[in-house]
Amino acid sequence: MPRWPETHLPATIRVAGPLCSETMTRLARSRLSRLLYAILAYVSLGIGLVAIVIPGLPTTEFILLAAWAATRSSPRLSAWLENHRLFGPILWNWRNGKVIQRRAKVSATISMLLCAGLMLTVLEHHWPVFLAIAGMTLGNLWIWSRPEQPTAPLPAQLQR
Repeated sequence: MPRWPETHLPATIRVAGPLCSETMTRLARSRLSRLLYAILAYVSLGIGLVAIVIPGLPTTEFILLAAWAATRSSPRLSAWLENHRLFGPILWNWRNGKVIQRRAKVSATISMLLCAGLMLTVLEHHWPVFLAIAGMTLGNLWIWSRPEQPTAPLPAQLQR
């Protein structure tokens, strides 16, 4: 990807790869903004990676946040996420119809149920516990309201 002078940044940047039809938001103009977006991207990616093995932490949301921040800070990280065998399909599905696959929905629901059960078992039943369970319920309803099939077929590079 060519490096554009800061004063001549294009309005949009196209990233080469399986998501090349996806128009990306331009990089942040200031170095401080790019640094802050990069920190957000890497921290979100780290939490997303940890969330793969820890029930209750949502993987997809952190990967989406990392991808969003990476498009504003690091074309290299953005391209890596989009071409990753695990994260690429998630990002492609989201950018092409806000799709969440059924497997991810079931996984999120099971994780939320386990966390709610754990909170009800271990913690005292005060308002923060019920607020957290209400938030998980609303999040779960929103997740299940998303479509499960993309409108366009998944690119061959991202298929397993």
